Order: sequence, then structure tokens, then C-alpha cells
Amino acid sequence: MASASSKDRNLLAVIGDEDSITGLLLAGIGHINEQQKKNFLVVDSKTQVSAIESAFQEFTSRPDVAVLLINQHIAEKIRPTVDKYQQAFPALLEIPSKDHPYDPSKDSVLKRVQKMSAE
Repeated sequence: MASASSKDRNLLAVIGDEDSITGLLLAGIGHINEQQKKNFLVVDSKTQVSAIESAFQEFTSRPDVAVLLINQHIAEKIRPTVDKYQQAFPALLEIPSKDHPYDPSKDSVLKRVQKMSAE
């Protein structure tokens, strides 16, 4: 896994549905690096789970990504991978989408925090 100091991490990466990605791109998060790699993946009904997994692995190993946002309903498709992710950087945040409200009981970070506070 590539390592970088926190000061080198200056990007948000997003795995989300078209509405979420569009809103975030309009807010200015879009970036394409020298290798023509984007910092976002638009997921629709035709997107293969393997493509979502691959994007997750890529974004979590990039040294320039500070935060990875993923729509919670998309995170559900790769839940074992999301639940295994334990790194501090990039921070992983599950977000709601227009058609899928946020469910705290499914959030991997919140579950980990609850487990730690119970110990």
C-alpha cells in the first residue's frame, strides 16, 4: 500500500450514483491525474460489483486521497470489503443518496465506534 503524509492527501474520492457524483462535481471535487485516473466512479444498475470493488481498492490505496465518500446503498454491494477496511487514511464515509436514505445500523464506521465504546 502506498504511504503518504497527511499533508499530501488533498483529494476527495467518490463512489456514487449519478446524482451524488454530479452534485459533488459541481461543488468542485473532480480531478484527473497525470495517468488520466479520475477520483470518482459513477455507479448505475449496469455497473459490475467487480468494478466497484476495483475502484474502492484503487481509491483507498492512492496517496493523494484524504477522504473516500461512498453512497451507502453502493457500499452494501461490497459490504465485506468495506467492513474490512480499517485504515485512517483515506477516511471512509458512507453517505445517503437521493433515493436511498442513510441507515446508521449499516454504517461500517459507526458499527466500529459502537463496538469500541462497548468494550
